[in-house]
Formats: sequence, structure tokens, C-alpha cells
Amino acid sequence: MTHNFRRMKIWEDARKLVSSIYTLTQKIPASERYGLISQIQRAAISIPANIAEGSGRSGNKEFGRFLDIAIGSALELETLIILAGDLGFISEEETTTCTKNINDLDKMILSFKQQLQQND
Repeated sequence: MTHNFRRMKIWEDARKLVSSIYTLTQKIPASERYGLISQIQRAAISIPANIAEGSGRSGNKEFGRFLDIAIGSALELETLIILAGDLGFISEEETTTCTKNINDLDKMILSFKQQLQQND
């Protein structure tokens, strides 16, 4: 059974997060283009990409594995945003807002995964 990722709120919200992350990373110095900026952007992109990839798998258990990867990417992204704040590249307010958005998405993905497990 496959799922249509385009109809999933978690995928839609993950896409919005990617857009906000790209806007936020423009504030980080260009000297970090191949370091922190690249790592932040890759972690952000990994979230909707894994949701989409997992949705095409044959079963809920396998889809759940990809959701676990998306959750891991969200946690990595949260850490990288905190580090960007620690380094003074983004403000404390931006760090707090961004980490809240990541945490909200993380909870949504986890809740969706639990629903999949219940339907299995």
C-alpha cells in the first residue's frame, strides 16, 4: 500500500520548513557556504525527501523506517540551528522560532508514524 505524499500535511509543512531554512541561512556568513549552511540545508531537505520516498514503499513498516530517518534529520537540523545561534550567526529569537517549528513538525511526523503502526 502506497501513500500519496502530496496530500500529507507533514510533507507540506516540511516543504515550508525548507523554505524558511533557506531564508534563514542567507544570514549566515558566506564563509560557511560549504560548512554549516550546506549541512543545515541538507538536513532540512532530507525531511520532506524521506517522507516522499517512504510513502512509495510497499508497507507501513517500511514507510515508518523513512519517517524515522526524517525525524533524525529534524533532530540534526535542530542541533545545527542551535549551533548557528551559539556562533552568533542568527539571533536568539530566530533560533527559538526555528527550533519550535522543527519540534512541531517532529511531533507531527511521530504522531503520523504511530497512526501507521496502529493501522498495520
